[in-house]
Amino acid sequence: MDSLDDFLTTRPPTARRPLLGLTVLVVEDSRFACEALRLLCLRSGARIRRADSLAHAHKHLNTYRPTVLIVDVGLPDGSGIDLIAACARATPKIDVILGTSGDADAQTAVMLTGADGFIAKPISSLAEFQGAILRHLPDDRQPLGPRLISDEIVAPDLLAYRDDLNHVVSVIDGGTDHIGYVAQFLKGVARSVHDDDLDTAASQLADKLAKGTSTEADLVALGAMVQLRLEASGSL
Repeated sequence: MDSLDDFLTTRPPTARRPLLGLTVLVVEDSRFACEALRLLCLRSGARIRRADSLAHAHKHLNTYRPTVLIVDVGLPDGSGIDLIAACARATPKIDVILGTSGDADAQTAVMLTGADGFIAKPISSLAEFQGAILRHLPDDRQPLGPRLISDEIVAPDLLAYRDDLNHVVSVIDGGTDHIGYVAQFLKGVARSVHDDDLDTAASQLADKLAKGTSTEADLVALGAMVQLRLEASGSL
């Protein structure tokens, strides 16, 4: 490790930076969600590593063991549930394993795999983020003295949101093989930016998929909503 890494991983936690000394691996394909977690880690003193797929996550985990693993349930190359289950069984175990999703119903499956906790999207509250990690750490990893509870809500740059919308366009352009992934991904993104109309449309598509009644026209309609948002943002 370089000198900065040594500095970040050896300093004890403090009241203002209660996650100093921790390395957080975030497995998340949404740029917007990743940016929110980057800001939360920065405010908390933690060092963050990021992977946007299961394949990239395994490359990270073959190199080092993070203190905290945060895994999105819906990933482009499979389910985050499988990664959570594998890491929960591994020895030595990662100190804290958390699942996350824009679908609150995913919490049951996440916890049954052996995760320590679940964080519903959007992840924006500094106090909730720190608490979700600290409650599972041993006493010797806790900050000395009372922790300062912040009411800060992080606000990622909307450029990351546009990156997510462009990602959806590229997936849709590739055909209908990944409709389920598109619906799941957009639900999380829409909830992160509080876009109720997009959230509703993505949720309806996911429901139709579950019932086997979805059509290519449903995907086209959802794609049109995404294009309208890109045009409104001035990115096209």
